[in-house]
Amino acid sequence: MTPGVLSVPRTPSTPSLLGLEGATVRFGGRPVLDAVDLDVAEHEIVCVLGPSGSGKSTLLRAVAGLQPLDAGRVSLDGRDQTGVPAHKRGVGLMFQDHQLFPQRDVGGNVAFGARMRGASKREQAERVRELLELVGLPGAAHRAVASLSGGEQQRVALARALAPRPRLLMLDEPLGQLDRSLRERLVVELRELFGRLGTTVLAVTHDQGEAFALADRVVVMRDGRIAQTGTPLEVWQRPVDEFVARFLGFDNVVEGTVAGEAADTPWGKLPVGEGAAQGTRTLLVRPAGVRLVAPDAGLRCTVAARTFKGTHVAVHVQPEDAPRLEAACALRDAPGVGDEVGVEFDAAEIVVLG
Repeated sequence: MTPGVLSVPRTPSTPSLLGLEGATVRFGGRPVLDAVDLDVAEHEIVCVLGPSGSGKSTLLRAVAGLQPLDAGRVSLDGRDQTGVPAHKRGVGLMFQDHQLFPQRDVGGNVAFGARMRGASKREQAERVRELLELVGLPGAAHRAVASLSGGEQQRVALARALAPRPRLLMLDEPLGQLDRSLRERLVVELRELFGRLGTTVLAVTHDQGEAFALADRVVVMRDGRIAQTGTPLEVWQRPVDEFVARFLGFDNVVEGTVAGEAADTPWGKLPVGEGAAQGTRTLLVRPAGVRLVAPDAGLRCTVAARTFKGTHVAVHVQPEDAPRLEAACALRDAPGVGDEVGVEFDAAEIVVLG
């Protein structure tokens, strides 16, 4: 997985549309959302990322008004939403399972929100036409929901969520039920669509690739709290701790003692560059920073496994008395299982965590 298309990050002067202050939700006395503070700027796309049970869907439901807070507050445009029901918050919400009305055709589904807001039939019809063109389904208004593919249902659900012109659009695992190739195509289309519309988006997902391709800013959650927030590039390049690094798919994590510009680790001396925090630390070595060389150079290892990744081969090598390492190799250069290799390390791909 690699980071996706990045946009210019918001500036401090960008007005905040959504604010959470100390937002807390408890189930059976246990906090599933634990004093969360979060701002989302107008026109910003924020993706909340985390494993199952991290609190990300509860956060979304609290913002939507579907889950009351036990403490803290949610504000929209600076106005406290305590006591404001979901249908009066002016936000759009799209769930993973789409939740389309099977008894209505495509046009009836898309028009639902506009009709609930008192739009005339003419206004509804124009909005349906406009949105179906926008999501790539022109002329589909009279099609039955049952005739749609999964990707088409996704587009109709998005059009329905956009129909009332919500101030904030919230997506709950929006592409979770689609196959990978369709997800990868749609996430690019969503990014472009939200950019054209200037939509403010808060999305939750467990898929790192989806979040990094869609977001201006990524929020990583753990046990109901925010573990790290930043642009996709910031989070990818500088995970704040071992949890974030491993959640992003990095396995080359090891304890070491940093002294000066080197760290003493089970993999030998690793270069860490200037300004690294000193003392006992956790280090991340990205696979791109593990260079395979001749067996008589560097750390001697045996190739334990190879995994084809499409653009490269992930080569897992086992030193004699140290944890296994993953290296990223070009397709034609990857050694075979059982081969003896040496390993050297690139300082630019080593991060001193926390």
